[in-house]
Amino acid sequence: MASTRTSVCLFLSMLLFLANMQCEAQLSSTFYDITCPNALSTIRSAIRTAVSRERRMAASLVRLHFHDCFVQGCDASILLDEAPSISSEKKAINNDHSIRGYEVIDDAKSQVESICPGIVSCADIVAVAARDASVAVGGPTWSVKLGRRDSTTASRSLAESNLPSFRDSLDRLTSLFGNKGLSQRDMVALSGSHTIGQARCVTFRDRIHNNASDIDAGFASTRKRRCSLDDASSDNLAPLDLVTPNSFDNNYFKNLIQKKGLLQSDQILFSGESTDSIVTEYSKSPSTFSSDFAAAMVKMGDIDPKTGSEGQIRKFCNVVN
Repeated sequence: MASTRTSVCLFLSMLLFLANMQCEAQLSSTFYDITCPNALSTIRSAIRTAVSRERRMAASLVRLHFHDCFVQGCDASILLDEAPSISSEKKAINNDHSIRGYEVIDDAKSQVESICPGIVSCADIVAVAARDASVAVGGPTWSVKLGRRDSTTASRSLAESNLPSFRDSLDRLTSLFGNKGLSQRDMVALSGSHTIGQARCVTFRDRIHNNASDIDAGFASTRKRRCSLDDASSDNLAPLDLVTPNSFDNNYFKNLIQKKGLLQSDQILFSGESTDSIVTEYSKSPSTFSSDFAAAMVKMGDIDPKTGSEGQIRKFCNVVN
């Protein structure tokens, strides 16, 4: 009887082990090595072309991945257009007239479909595009785990509640990231992606016109030239990093120490609170920032992926099959 119980326990343990192995195998950097060996090189080429055409696109593609993963997990739900059964995340407050790069993902998907139809998910293309965009502007690289599948749903309401805002407090930001399994250090590292890209006047107007003590007066004056209190300037752009706006480096953190963070949610990271020491560390060590950013991107890419038989592989990224 005892030996029978032992055999059953061993059998169940083996099943659990195999199940866990299968889960691990479903998200792997080598996922397409056999089914679509040229997938990654095809995506890389498409991203390089897009970034060489418009340098700002690198930041947009990193942000697209971030805004995808924070809503329903990394499942390409952000790419879905409005439809009778789809509440598009594109129309959410933090995405509307803000998120860019959809056409770049569509182009990469089209190229991949032409060589491996029905194999590579839009979710994986978004994840790989973020890595390739970082590399294209001198940022770090990392091994992207693959095997995500695409959602058949989207949620505008989750996008509006789960995505951080430029007005958020440090506690609020810490909570939003913590809910996704990301630490304060991950949060500060990921915020460092603001070393590239631009922001609309409407997102930093209050900060530069408030004459507060947490902003450098000369910096505020410079930014006011193209961002007045008049609504006509709301869509005018300014670089998130005034020093090296098109290069991925650690100047973003140096800017924060000098009270030259463009967004309130940037400057809050260096405001006498718990993240000051991380900002200081990254300002002094570009290599530490680079390695932490890469690790945080891998961690973010692991947020609630759909694998196995979940979801689908969309033929066109903006619509469910």
